[in-house]
Amino acid sequence: MESIDVLMLCPMISYLEQELDRRFNVLKLWTAPEKSQFIKDHSATIRAIAGDGGHGADAEMIEALPRLEIVSSFSVGVDKIDLEKCREKGIRVTYTPDVLTDEVADLAIGLIMAVLRRLCESDRYVRSGKWKKGDFKLTTKFTGKTVGIIGLGRIGMAIAKRAEAFNCPICYYSRTEKPDTKYKYYPSVLELASNCEILVVACSLTAETRHIVNREVMNALGPKGVLINIGRGPHIDEPELVSALVEGRLGGAGLDVYEHEPEVPEELFGLENVVLLPHVGTATVETRKAMADLVVGNLEAHFSNKPLLTPLV
Repeated sequence: MESIDVLMLCPMISYLEQELDRRFNVLKLWTAPEKSQFIKDHSATIRAIAGDGGHGADAEMIEALPRLEIVSSFSVGVDKIDLEKCREKGIRVTYTPDVLTDEVADLAIGLIMAVLRRLCESDRYVRSGKWKKGDFKLTTKFTGKTVGIIGLGRIGMAIAKRAEAFNCPICYYSRTEKPDTKYKYYPSVLELASNCEILVVACSLTAETRHIVNREVMNALGPKGVLINIGRGPHIDEPELVSALVEGRLGGAGLDVYEHEPEVPEELFGLENVVLLPHVGTATVETRKAMADLVVGNLEAHFSNKPLLTPLV
């Protein structure tokens, strides 16, 4: 397979780059001074794309690559890939579900605990020497609080199971009610937010879910409510989130993703009821290796005429 050209869109973990280099002729787009010219120069030979959640294949790129056969994404989010164009052209698309579910769900619970118990602020309290002057303020418990989840897919279900261990009532919103779950279903996000204390965003990003958490939803969640986002940044109307937190209309937030990464609203930096992470939901050695193995395995399967490991299209 060394003669097969794979267009790698962005830097990824060294393990993945090494495994791809061992098997294919990897063309690293980010190293090119003129990316559009680079694609044009290699358009006759590129047969595969390796991207991630932030770098995919849009319609323009797909049209520019007449020999493209497969897009293998190092992510579970595929909103950067034009799936309809891929279907139209008969281009296969793979992604990395399942192997990252536990990691993201664990982080969601960690964010909830960090916001409610003010773990980051407490850490700074000790490091600054303030503890010597007095005890830290009282915080809020997690156990028993109602957790609402937007999107009860693989990750949403894993979060629900973890929250159950804290004796939390679980409710959810999704496009359709899940017939095989005991959790309470609400037919709108607004109703969900009105009936929970912690709202977790865990759905995929589509045109319908962009800004699914808006001003009205935040107001419904209220000044004691906590918003957690481990989905994608554009799920939340970010300017409205900032104003809700600054004005005290929302009780707190734990964010791993943002609308314009790596840009984060500076108004959030001084808020102690907000925990900010640099999009690290899947960022452990074990999970990233498993994701990388799926990227490589799907490409190998395709070019060996074997069934794809995790096909999406």
